[in-house]
Amino acid sequence: MNIIIYTLVIFGIVYFLLKLFAGTSSRKISKRLRKLIFIGSIVLALLLAVGGKFLLSIPLTLLSLAIIKLKGFSIIQLIGLFRLIQTLRRSGRFSFNQNQNIKNSSTLSLEEAYKILNLDKNKRNSKEDVNKAYINIQKKIHPDVSPETARLSAIVNEAKEVILRNLS
Repeated sequence: MNIIIYTLVIFGIVYFLLKLFAGTSSRKISKRLRKLIFIGSIVLALLLAVGGKFLLSIPLTLLSLAIIKLKGFSIIQLIGLFRLIQTLRRSGRFSFNQNQNIKNSSTLSLEEAYKILNLDKNKRNSKEDVNKAYINIQKKIHPDVSPETARLSAIVNEAKEVILRNLS
């Protein structure tokens, strides 16, 4: 039923646009079209200059996650996984390119471990808090869920161990 309504709305819009164009000269149409393209280009350039890094990084990362066959994830889980991957990529511990040399994971700092588990370093975290954060992330990336995430899972394991060693 909705598709019929959408089709009628689209046909109505197209009809009125064609009726509008039929009554104007080609010179006016061409002049307005040039102005529209010019203004649209400026707006697009400003949008990409201000928010391009953010706008282009999330969709590309979500597409690359689809490549590694993560099934059954909600958009919130994908955004959480995106943040984890960005943290690991900034520290040089993760890359989608398997051939790239990655830093030795035994040098994981306490600050990086807190970022990986998405915990507040300034807050007093208990072992239960650390284990809860660890379990939430492992539910998403455990190798049993998707074998392609084995490297991520190993890094999250190490982050948990670093934080628990520090708490003791």
